[in-house]
Amino acid sequence: MTGKPVAKRLVFHIGGYDPITSDVRAQRRFVREIARFQRTWSVKAAVDGLHDTADQMQWNVTTTGPDWLVETDYRLVRWHDVIEAFGRRSIGSRISVGILAFLDFVLAGTLWRYLLTNWRYAGFFLYPFVMFGLLIAAAFLIGVFAFKITGSIPIATGGGLFGFAAVLAGPWRWLHLGDLFDDWIFSREYIRCGNSEIEQRLDRLATELVAAASNFAADEILVIGHSLGAVLAVDLLDRALKLDPALGRNKIPVTFLSVGSSILKVGLHPKAIRFRTTMERVAKSRAIFWGDYQALIDPLNFYKSRPMAEMGLSTENEATVRVVKLSRMLDHDMYRRIRLNFFRVHCQFVSGNDRRTSYDYFMLTCGPISAKSQTLAPDGAVSMIADDGGLIASEPLSESELLGSPGATA
Repeated sequence: MTGKPVAKRLVFHIGGYDPITSDVRAQRRFVREIARFQRTWSVKAAVDGLHDTADQMQWNVTTTGPDWLVETDYRLVRWHDVIEAFGRRSIGSRISVGILAFLDFVLAGTLWRYLLTNWRYAGFFLYPFVMFGLLIAAAFLIGVFAFKITGSIPIATGGGLFGFAAVLAGPWRWLHLGDLFDDWIFSREYIRCGNSEIEQRLDRLATELVAAASNFAADEILVIGHSLGAVLAVDLLDRALKLDPALGRNKIPVTFLSVGSSILKVGLHPKAIRFRTTMERVAKSRAIFWGDYQALIDPLNFYKSRPMAEMGLSTENEATVRVVKLSRMLDHDMYRRIRLNFFRVHCQFVSGNDRRTSYDYFMLTCGPISAKSQTLAPDGAVSMIADDGGLIASEPLSESELLGSPGATA
C-alpha cells in the first residue's frame, strides 16, 4: 500500500434528494450494506454508538483486518426534514411551481446545456414533465371520448376531471412524479435564492468541521456528497474555508468526494452564479483534494464530464475524475435485476459491492487506505488489500504514478 494506513477517520456524508429513504432507514441501509462489504473484502465491521441531533445522525464504525483497525466517526447530514416539507405542499402548488421550475430550466437554456453535456441527464430532467403531460393528455382524451359518446359538455367535463383525479390518485404517486417535481422545485429555489434552513444547518456544520480539523485526532476528514448532496457538500466546504482558509493544510488532510454528482445540474444554470463562485473557491483550495466518481449506466449523473470545464471555470485545480462501471461491482444476477431501476442503480454509489473494484463506498469511508490514495490509484484499493483482508506492502508511488489517466475507467 502507499503511505501510512488510516487508523481514525471522520466522515461527513450528505445524501441526495431522496424523499423515500428517511434518515432512520438510511442508517439501517448502512448497516445492511456494510455486511456485503465485509464479505467482499474479507474484513470485519461493527456499527454502534448511534447519536441523533437536529443536524445529523452520528454513529461509530470499527473495521478490522488481519493487520489493521480503523475507527470511523460517521456523520450523516440531515436534510430529510427539508425534503419532507416540500412533499407536504398541496398538489396544486407542487404542480404549478414544478411547471414554473421546468420552464425556468428550459427558457434559461439549461436543458440545452444538459443535452450538450450529457443527453442521458437531459432525459432524466424531461422525464417527470413529459410523463405528466402525457397523463394530462390522457385525461383530456377521456373527456373528448365522453363528449363524442354523449354529446354533453358537462359529462365530458366530468369525464376529464375524473381522468385527472385518477392521474393524481394513481400514476402521480406510482411514478413518484410529485417527488421528482419537488426535486426540481428545490433546485430552482437553491439556484435563485437559496434555502434558509439548509444554509443555517450548513453554517453550524461548517463550524463543527473546522473545529474537528483542529482538535479531532484523525488521520483524514472525508466529506462525501452523493447526487444533489454533492452540491450541498461544496457549499459546506466553502463555508468551512471562510471560517478557516487554512483548512486541510495544517493538522488533518481533508478530502472531498462527489459521487454520482449533480453538481452540473445546478452549475449549468446561467443564474447559478453564487454556486459557481462557491465551487471555484473550493476547487482553488489546494489543501482539499477533490475526487469525482461518475458512471455511464447511471442517468442521474454526468458521465465523462469535467465539472469545472463544463461550468466555464478555471481548470487549474479541477477534480480527479474516475469513471466507474457499476456492473463490475455486482454479481451478474443482481445487476440484471436492478439495471433498469435507475434510482437503485444511482444508489449503488452508496451501497455495498459484491466484487472488489476500484470504487467501493465502504472501503473509501471505513477502509485503511486514505480516500485520496484510493482515488488516485487506477485500481483503488484492490492491489492494496490481500485476499484475507490484510494490507499489502509495496514501495510508495509518486502522485503522477498513482494518478494514471484521470478519466480512465475504473
